[in-house]
Amino acid sequence: MAFTNSHRPAATQISASGTPACRGYSEAGHQLEKLEFALAVAVTRGDSTRISELRQRIAELGGNREEPGT
Repeated sequence: MAFTNSHRPAATQISASGTPACRGYSEAGHQLEKLEFALAVAVTRGDSTRISELRQRIAELGGNREEPGT
């Protein structure tokens, strides 16, 4: 008898690049995290050039759609 609440993941969607869609999202999220950390360091150091560059790159990735602390 098969259970409907199986712990196996559902079929993974493949993006146009041939990688699983969730993997691309995960990698983009990780990249966003790294950029946000670099931005925090730049703000601490007062490096306005780097701050502008990092904010632009974060915006290109779509910004952070999560609320802080979530």
